[in-house]
Amino acid sequence: MEQPASVNADPVQRSDSTAGRCTQWRNWSGFWLLGLCNNFAYVVMLSAAHDILTKQETANTTASTSATLAMDFQGGNSSNSSRYDCNPVSTAAVLLADILPTLVIKLSAPFVIHKLPYGFRVLFCAIMAATSFLLVSFSSAVWMSILGVVFASISAGLGELSFLSLTVYFSRDVLGGWGSGTGGAGVAGAFLYSGLTQIGLSPQITLLIMLVVPCAMLCSYFFLLVLPPSLPQWKSRDTEYAAVGSEDRRRLMDDSEEEEQEKSTPEERTAGPLTLTEKLHVIKGLLRFVLPLGLVYFAEYFINQGLMELLYFPKFSLSHAEQYRWYQTLYQVGVLVSRSSLCCFKCRKLWTLSLLQVLNAVLLLLAVSYQFLPNAWLVFPIVFYEGLLGGAAYVNTFYFISKETEDRQREFAMAAASVGDSLGIALAGLAAFPVHRHFCSL
Repeated sequence: MEQPASVNADPVQRSDSTAGRCTQWRNWSGFWLLGLCNNFAYVVMLSAAHDILTKQETANTTASTSATLAMDFQGGNSSNSSRYDCNPVSTAAVLLADILPTLVIKLSAPFVIHKLPYGFRVLFCAIMAATSFLLVSFSSAVWMSILGVVFASISAGLGELSFLSLTVYFSRDVLGGWGSGTGGAGVAGAFLYSGLTQIGLSPQITLLIMLVVPCAMLCSYFFLLVLPPSLPQWKSRDTEYAAVGSEDRRRLMDDSEEEEQEKSTPEERTAGPLTLTEKLHVIKGLLRFVLPLGLVYFAEYFINQGLMELLYFPKFSLSHAEQYRWYQTLYQVGVLVSRSSLCCFKCRKLWTLSLLQVLNAVLLLLAVSYQFLPNAWLVFPIVFYEGLLGGAAYVNTFYFISKETEDRQREFAMAAASVGDSLGIALAGLAAFPVHRHFCSL
């Protein structure tokens, strides 16, 4: 029995023929769209949930924390006397609600997800994304909107680890397409939602229009990608191993006992699903990738959710809300640029990116503490640079995992390593609470 070959090592994918180039283009474009669609619902939910919550609370004339947070996020907090013009609740609270479902999935799913074929995974992710749009669009209560955001988070988390695992069946350059697509989701999601609502469409109608995104995900996977024969599309890998294993046993029964032992021994080392012990060994080897990635995202989201809302310049030409939106927009543009750079730039020194991001966080923490930056113009390039570092760390981490991991371990390794960014984001959300409380009390 032979291990199903990944297309990373398939010479057909590296062919210089016209058909080969067309296949590579389709696969790169397919992963770009999968990255865009996978993160799109998650990004849109962050904006739409605030609008829906505001509408619900206004209709009920209830001054709840959720409504206050939504209105403050959009227009500033007029009731706060702090020099930092703080929101009553840190944006880190919203971050934790969004990231925790994804984190739970990424911690547990890699150990069991191989039992679910890729076709069913993609269908499930698309259904969850569509359900999130419908729930938030038609919600009549706060809990329905929150549940919609949770469903979007589940779809994004399961989709990310599944599609990263899927890349091992294709040439390695599809990682560039995936990274660029996920980077584009932040920019496209925010601009498209804002644009449609700006021209007069209600948030509910805008979200219903967004149902085209899960459909695009299905079309990208089932029609645009050139799926290799080795891919477990509708049958789990365990089923394939069991079927092949039964044939092997019947054949070996006709051989001598000595020949049977000689043939079965190497098979046990090189084929079959990974055992729990082997998976734990793989995870140990992944720490050199996961730890720097987690540190990058910890520093990155400590800035985004703990410091950005405190980097307020009252005498600047933009309002507090407008300053915050520009910070987030420039950050997302930086992420898009660096996640699209894999074709022309690769960086193996992941710890260098981590340390540079930590220096960013320390610089901006000092800027918040001592307010030595004169205006937002100096913050804009810093947050753009922050996005460049974060995007570069993400795409290079998974590129080198794909390149340096053994064929048999690669699929599990790509899924397991996806927990790095989510763990860093969750820890950043927790760390941002005391920082927010401290500065808002001044």
